[in-house]
Amino acid sequence: MKVFISGKIAPDALQKLEDHHIQITQWKETRQITPKELIEACKDQDGFISVGPNKINADFLNASKHLKVIALHSVGFDQVDVETAKKLNLPVGNTPGVLSAATGETAFLLMIAVSRKAFFSYRKIIDGKWEKYEPATELGIEISGKTLGVFGLGKIGLEMAKKCKAAYGMQVIYHNRSRNEDAEKELDAKYVSFDELLEQSDVLTVHTALTDETKGKFSIDVFKKMKPNAIFINTARGGIHNEKDLTQALEEKIIWGAGLDVTNPEPMGKNNPLLFMESVAVLPHIGSATEETRAAMAELIVENILAGLKGEQIPYPIY
Repeated sequence: MKVFISGKIAPDALQKLEDHHIQITQWKETRQITPKELIEACKDQDGFISVGPNKINADFLNASKHLKVIALHSVGFDQVDVETAKKLNLPVGNTPGVLSAATGETAFLLMIAVSRKAFFSYRKIIDGKWEKYEPATELGIEISGKTLGVFGLGKIGLEMAKKCKAAYGMQVIYHNRSRNEDAEKELDAKYVSFDELLEQSDVLTVHTALTDETKGKFSIDVFKKMKPNAIFINTARGGIHNEKDLTQALEEKIIWGAGLDVTNPEPMGKNNPLLFMESVAVLPHIGSATEETRAAMAELIVENILAGLKGEQIPYPIY
């Protein structure tokens, strides 16, 4: 059996695949593989491990319907044309659950960094602009006792909320398609409407999937409903916020700050104005980037690949 991998994954996972006599081909260039190259690379393969923002769209799926299984190196699957995969009966699996803690930590990190203008202050040192002490300039804001609003209180959102509650005594409100009764019991979290979430949150953190419903959800009209001292955090998908509108909201002080682990597009351009704002912190999509989490993700990928190659039901399907 042959498997193509469009990037690097944990060495232990590669070894396990090889132990099962699977022939591996890896994309090793630093640039992202193009859609045409991806189709060509998979044409004589039995399985495909998708690392990075590859478009698993109708063109790719129809050209690659010979594949026995596709394993995503992610929990999100907005890049997959699910309906076409279903029609072709092509199993596609992801890596649910194992990255919740690491991504929640990243959201927590961004919240603190934004509240104290940490990235901006660090850059001043790098640029040689650490000058005399000025007690009334470039001040941050405190978050103890403030209200955390969670848009999408699932596993990752719950990890973020737990940390905020424990560390800063923050009140937790949330908006979901359905109630999270466990979170309500554990954290005294309060379910609110979307408008109430916007109006009441001091920190609004996004932990939902990118869907037709959530794409561009956070637009200028939405930001205008938020508090002027609010912090917006997104560690889910860059497409959930309108980046031009977010930039405007920050420039015009409609909201106070933003922390992003996801952007649109990715990678973000080095001259993007968000990178030079005082109360903004941007990370290069490192939410799950811990040794422990990436190893756990690779384990799930191996399970999906091995089952799919055998013609068995994959353990972590997206549909």
